[in-house]
Amino acid sequence: MRGLREQKGRKAGGEDKDMPRKHVAVLMGGFSSERPVSLSSGNSCADALEKVGYRVTRVDVSRDVASVLGELRPDVAFNALHGPFGEDGTIQGVLEYLEIPYTHSGVLASALAMHKEQAKRVARSVGIPVAESKVINRFAVGREHPMRPPYVAKPVNEGSSFGVVIVGEDQSHPPQILGSSDWRYGDAVMIERFVHGRELTCAVMGDVALGVTEIIPVGHSFYDYDSKYVAGGSKHECPAKISPNIYQKIQTLSLKAHQAIGCRGVSRSDFRYDDRHSENGELVWLEINTQPGMTPTSLVPEIAAQAGHDFGELLSWMVEDASCLR
Repeated sequence: MRGLREQKGRKAGGEDKDMPRKHVAVLMGGFSSERPVSLSSGNSCADALEKVGYRVTRVDVSRDVASVLGELRPDVAFNALHGPFGEDGTIQGVLEYLEIPYTHSGVLASALAMHKEQAKRVARSVGIPVAESKVINRFAVGREHPMRPPYVAKPVNEGSSFGVVIVGEDQSHPPQILGSSDWRYGDAVMIERFVHGRELTCAVMGDVALGVTEIIPVGHSFYDYDSKYVAGGSKHECPAKISPNIYQKIQTLSLKAHQAIGCRGVSRSDFRYDDRHSENGELVWLEINTQPGMTPTSLVPEIAAQAGHDFGELLSWMVEDASCLR
């Protein structure tokens, strides 16, 4: 794996004999819907980075983040933000302007991956199988289904399953929440064919696809917010109990998506696999996450551990991989 072998030859934190410890600013919190998730990820990462020898400053990001980082001048910004402003190219642009090396993907890849429909267009162009979908204004939905049910309605640029609504075959009308004043996720929504089957995910670290995990929601119909972040909300089967052929195919497609979209550092691709009628079944790529969660219940640390990289080693690799112009 690129960089990992070299890193193992020196201490974390840049602690060679006469070198000062590397100063890492962990960016967390922010002001998106995913603030609580980001705080959990950020604190977990900050604790682990301190443990392996880095000098860490925790930065709860607000609108004055540029001036805060300009004064702080860390060696690296570890991006633990989630959602709009944190994983859509915005904070990445600020860090480029300040010339502070940062983790995860750069401006373009972050913006592209965050827009689910645009990311799918790129994935489709390199032969990755995706579900049929379209983006419409939520107020244009009206009383007629925008697509034959079953389908999924979701914000075009949110994460953590915020705003995801599954519309079943037996529903006579579109979900009313889309036209409601309670909807908080923007006017553009993606309508996507619902794909039956198992929820599978694969992490990519640098230029290597790691293992494949199956996510089994406990007491939930799909992998929603509680399944992701509440302890016991889901069961993770790591490695996934699927045929070697499908396992390898998911790894190949995950790396292909990572490279086609231009991701750097760590990413995670999510899939649906419908094997109800045959073992080959239908395998569909759903999306790529350029800022995967790093909470105690998160998938990427678990997948990395299964591949032999403990949490501290994973984070150290990400810090040493940081750069500008990603």
